[in-house]
Amino acid sequence: MYTLTVRDHVMVAHSLPRPAFGPAQGLHGATFVAELTVRARELDENATVLDIGLLSGMLGEVLDGLRYRNLDEHPDFEGRLTTTEALARHIAEGVAERLAASRGTRIVGVSVVLRENPDAWAGYSLDLP
Repeated sequence: MYTLTVRDHVMVAHSLPRPAFGPAQGLHGATFVAELTVRARELDENATVLDIGLLSGMLGEVLDGLRYRNLDEHPDFEGRLTTTEALARHIAEGVAERLAASRGTRIVGVSVVLRENPDAWAGYSLDLP
């Protein structure tokens, strides 16, 4: 299996209003580093998984919908907690939608690792049809 990974970051505000989250229950800012990996069984005619610029653009588009936003007010997260895990899934699904809408792709999987800080991160992986 071949992989290609690109990375970007996003700054957001949010709260996690449950006692389990301690001080993070209140509104706070967060800067996440998003690492997006796509998987393909075979390379294309250019011996690549996918064009790096294209994949970086897709990740950027998904993150642009979150950048500098208060996720507590974001319609995509109404009634949902915006944990690192939930945000990783949101990003993976957003990229998967863009891959499906792009020309016929050989991509069979998408994974996102979302880093809260150098010592803590969460991820989400998605197999594509």
